Amino acid sequence: MSSRADINAALRKLGKHALSGYFVGLHIRFAAPLMQFQTYAEEWSEFYSQNGYALRDPTIAWGFSTTGSCRWSALPIPDPFNILKDAADHGLIFGLTVSHGPIASRTIASFARADREFTDAEIEDISTTVRRLHEMTEPPASLTKAQKEALRCIAEGDRHAAAAAKLGITESAFKARLISVRERLKARTTAEALQRAKEYRLL
Repeated sequence: MSSRADINAALRKLGKHALSGYFVGLHIRFAAPLMQFQTYAEEWSEFYSQNGYALRDPTIAWGFSTTGSCRWSALPIPDPFNILKDAADHGLIFGLTVSHGPIASRTIASFARADREFTDAEIEDISTTVRRLHEMTEPPASLTKAQKEALRCIAEGDRHAAAAAKLGITESAFKARLISVRERLKARTTAEALQRAKEYRLL
């Protein structure tokens, strides 16, 4: 997994193409992305959410059905709820959806602009950046038993000395386990490591 700075740099690059905003859902597992970023106008985001569009959105349905890229104007998926028309009414007139990764950890991202279709060169650039983001945010497949035990102690509110006693190890050994967890999850703090372990469903 890459640093937050690398992720932010990639998102800034995407933002330059998507003048009306974007939504990036990285590593969608169990119907929820492990990370998501979006820059659509608040009015559209609220309208989308209030109408439960995520469950009916043809761009998302397309993203789960295949990988690659597709302009919204060429989507082969029906749109019986006229979501793309509503999007256009909110300034998201021309759009692009990119889908990447295995079905069990799919990344789906959509981009919009109001002035014109995305060019082939822009689509290639956006697709490459989405693939990079997917790879950068690939979570570790697992934690060691010792790392899980250490994080569970923290989750239960144990202080370092109490946690070490509970696990039958020295306090310095316990701290070493926490350091190894933070490194594995690219987290600055133990609290952040715990949060990521929960998000990645590693505990």
